[in-house]
Amino acid sequence: MDSNSLYNHLERLSELLRTDLRKSGIKHGLQPVQLEVLHYLSVCNRYSDTPLAVSDYLGQTKGTVSQTIKVLEQKGLLLRRTDAGDKRVSHLGLTAKGSKLLDRLVPPPMLTNACDNLSKKARTQINHALNQLVMALLQSNGMKSFGVCHTCRYNGRSEDGGYYCNLVQQPLTVDDVQRICREHEAAA
Repeated sequence: MDSNSLYNHLERLSELLRTDLRKSGIKHGLQPVQLEVLHYLSVCNRYSDTPLAVSDYLGQTKGTVSQTIKVLEQKGLLLRRTDAGDKRVSHLGLTAKGSKLLDRLVPPPMLTNACDNLSKKARTQINHALNQLVMALLQSNGMKSFGVCHTCRYNGRSEDGGYYCNLVQQPLTVDDVQRICREHEAAA
């Protein structure tokens, strides 16, 4: 399969999902980018929940993300808190209302219904192939992977058997290592 054919499939798939997400979001006064911000914040770790990380992950400008965050705060869907160590940095998190709404809207119903009609084997194969494609796109374009912490080269074990990040030199929780991180680098 050549890249043109693959692009056509991916573009169509993206448009179908975006349309379904737009329909779901409109019912709640939300644009797709606002749902994307909420979704990202629901899967990232505490080192990646900043406005800058959101901009990097979504490939959006700081201005767009800043306005999106303001709207989500006004709607009571996310909270901003100042970093204890560096007052210039803010961390973002979903409110209970934001989490509840996101659980209802993402993944979009269209995708959930389609996946329900596929075998477990087909879902696994598609997931694996899409993961390979995403990683190839990121690597060939020098972009950050935003991978799951436990697959990172910096992830290690502390003396007490817990998890430890060798990049930031801090202990990690079980929750941290199951989330995506903007500092992720694939283990060798």
